[in-house]
Amino acid sequence: MGNRKYHKNTADAGTTKYFDYSLLFIIIFLVLFGLVMLYSVSAYEGQDVFNDPFHYLKRQAGCAFLGFIGMFIVSVIPCEWWKKLSFPSYVLSFLMCAAVIVVGKGSNGSTRWLKIGPIQLQPSEIAKIAVIIFMAALLSRIPKQVKDLKSIIKVLLFVLPMVGVIAVSNLSTAIIVGGIAVLMIFVVSPKTKEFFVLGAGLVALGAIGVKMGGYRVTRIAAWLHPEDYPDEVYQTLQGMYAIGSGGLFGKGLGASVQKLGYVPEAQNDFIFTIICEELGLFGAICVILLFVLLLWRCMVIANNAPDLFSSLLVVGVMSHIALQVVLNIMVVTNWMPNTGIILPFFSYGGTSILILITEMGLVLNVSRRIKFDSNHPIE
Repeated sequence: MGNRKYHKNTADAGTTKYFDYSLLFIIIFLVLFGLVMLYSVSAYEGQDVFNDPFHYLKRQAGCAFLGFIGMFIVSVIPCEWWKKLSFPSYVLSFLMCAAVIVVGKGSNGSTRWLKIGPIQLQPSEIAKIAVIIFMAALLSRIPKQVKDLKSIIKVLLFVLPMVGVIAVSNLSTAIIVGGIAVLMIFVVSPKTKEFFVLGAGLVALGAIGVKMGGYRVTRIAAWLHPEDYPDEVYQTLQGMYAIGSGGLFGKGLGASVQKLGYVPEAQNDFIFTIICEELGLFGAICVILLFVLLLWRCMVIANNAPDLFSSLLVVGVMSHIALQVVLNIMVVTNWMPNTGIILPFFSYGGTSILILITEMGLVLNVSRRIKFDSNHPIE
């Protein structure tokens, strides 16, 4: 990638301070591209429901702006502070997620939000970044102790309460949070076969989580036997029609038919189907490649991080984005049951976009601390 700058470090002759401008450009491009697609997808519903075609765009853009402020602040705060704040942030986010069960605000049959005065937020999104920081701090203290299944399970027990309290009202996010923790442990652990056993255990826990909510059982049954559940599979089928009708290059930006009320709330987790309809297979591949580039730059930063804690922070962010992108695309292409997992940077969600952009500040923070021989630039 180009547009990378290097600043001389006066304290260390012969070394250069690094900042990944390529990553920053990809983040800005993803956010702007996401806003364009969100407006294209949501304008009809915004006009129909709120008499304002810019309703969703304005709210998302406002949260994205706050996210960039958060990203800048997070990128300049010393990493040692995040390590000190890891446990308090974990406890606070846990209490917020628990409060959702008691006094949470519901929407479309799900109770996932807290309303504090004029502010409405989704604590489970905050929990993702809290778990990343907490797990990075924990694993960086005991890297050599995570060497067998028993020790892996002990580490997971620290994050299990968070996963459990989120699963009560939001199983899909609980799966993401649990997946982030497992992938971070996988990077530290020298073992691999133990994770197959762990995977079987997590599947069993997931089955228990499904049984906790009858609608989850119905979603799986509808996925397996769509002909018996026409109402439950309506959104998925309409999304598939959108993907199929896009062809190679799509119908053109803004020309989607399925977004005109056929795909319910298309601006949320099914926005990728409208991208396929308007921009075609070419546009869909471009979106996927953008995420691949983002993850690649994160991997470069993680590999060159100055310490294990910093590296694990980046691994956690990578795990979060990769899991959500893969699971969202699998859902909208009907490779797995509908779970309500949104597409990062594109789907509508104020708390989600704010936390996601702020989270990228952690990666930029680590990139600022990389030092290297100026004769051998980082690639």
